[in-house]
Amino acid sequence: MAEYPQLSLAQQKGPKVTLKTTMGDVTIQLFPEQAPKTVENFVGLAKKNYYDGVIFHRIIPDFMIQGGDPTGTGMGGESLWGNTFEDEFSNELFNLRGALSMANAGPGTNGSQFFIVQNQNLDSRMVEQMKDAGYPDDIIEAYKQGGTPWLDHHHTVFGQVIDGMDVIDQMAKVKTDMSDKPEQDIVIESVDVED
Repeated sequence: MAEYPQLSLAQQKGPKVTLKTTMGDVTIQLFPEQAPKTVENFVGLAKKNYYDGVIFHRIIPDFMIQGGDPTGTGMGGESLWGNTFEDEFSNELFNLRGALSMANAGPGTNGSQFFIVQNQNLDSRMVEQMKDAGYPDDIIEAYKQGGTPWLDHHHTVFGQVIDGMDVIDQMAKVKTDMSDKPEQDIVIESVDVED
């Protein structure tokens, strides 16, 4: 039986981060075993206060909230090493509701931007497609609570919200403009890292 860290959060040993936002705190368990470079990047940027004062620049209800770009445009941000880095896809991690994933502009273009999956309504046809695609039963069950399976193996999953999904759901309800940017800024005030 394969281990799916998102389904056994209490047993996970990796670092945790708390995004302190203007709407409340969101605590996330990170998965360094499955996505070592991605976790190193996120933790390293957080410890350099890179995300402090950065807004969530893109919010799409029943999909995800996106942040991590200091320019606030969706076009900026860079990795801990200054250049983009490769994807780390794992057959143990999925874009379930509450997953923390890297935003990118295609394969191998990871920088500083990330998103948290908010979708809580997965179409039942999608569940059938996952069965046909050979998804593990436990993961299909978890996806019934929501998620974005079509992003699996397109975006690196490297964490899972363990506290504060209510905050994410509140964020998803804010008014946004034509480009999905909140009319009132939602700001990450700081990121606390617990190694």
